[in-house]
Amino acid sequence: MQVQGFETDTIKTSQGDLKITFLGHGSLLFRYEGKNVYVDPFSRVADYSTLPKADVILITHEHRDHLDPGALAHIRTKTTSVVHTALCEGAIQGGTTMRNGDTAVVQGLGVEAVPAYNLLHKRESGDPFHPCGEGNGYILTFGDLRVLVAGDTENTLELKALRDIDVAFLPMNLPYTMTPEMVADAAVAIRPKLLYPYHFGDTDTSRIVALLRDHPEIEVRIRRLA
Repeated sequence: MQVQGFETDTIKTSQGDLKITFLGHGSLLFRYEGKNVYVDPFSRVADYSTLPKADVILITHEHRDHLDPGALAHIRTKTTSVVHTALCEGAIQGGTTMRNGDTAVVQGLGVEAVPAYNLLHKRESGDPFHPCGEGNGYILTFGDLRVLVAGDTENTLELKALRDIDVAFLPMNLPYTMTPEMVADAAVAIRPKLLYPYHFGDTDTSRIVALLRDHPEIEVRIRRLA
């Protein structure tokens, strides 16, 4: 099943199929066991008024291309669970704050918040685009499948220490997140079975394919997520 013509992949889990729809930018839709789980809905990439209502929404951080009240309004219902960071609290009423290291079960979905921040890439002021401790990546458990959506981050020690990741979404949007070389470094450390570069803007995705050519254990899939 396709959603609005967007690309969708189907991955088998121990409890049925996980369908991943690539909405664009940092925006994803996971459909599993009858539930719709959105990450960072953003109106620029999709008409959310036509998309399925959300059971769960995960917000990685407060930047406007990740926290979009207009998109949220279209898919959120009275029963939708919204998970977000502390800096999103003023913009989202009735959600649940998760901080780096927190774990939760949200409508039956295992969720772990992991650090997402910059090491090298900074604003002209010298401040990192994404300071340590403010943003989340999320590890989602679908049956026996562990999916990492890393958020806006670089190849930090915390990211590279993650293990038992089956599917990894790693950002490659310059200058705000990782270069292809940083993504390759993180992927070799984490060793996911399947890697999706995402939120990659104008970055040449062929570069990450070339960098991981000698690591056949990591399947790299390129989807429309600029």
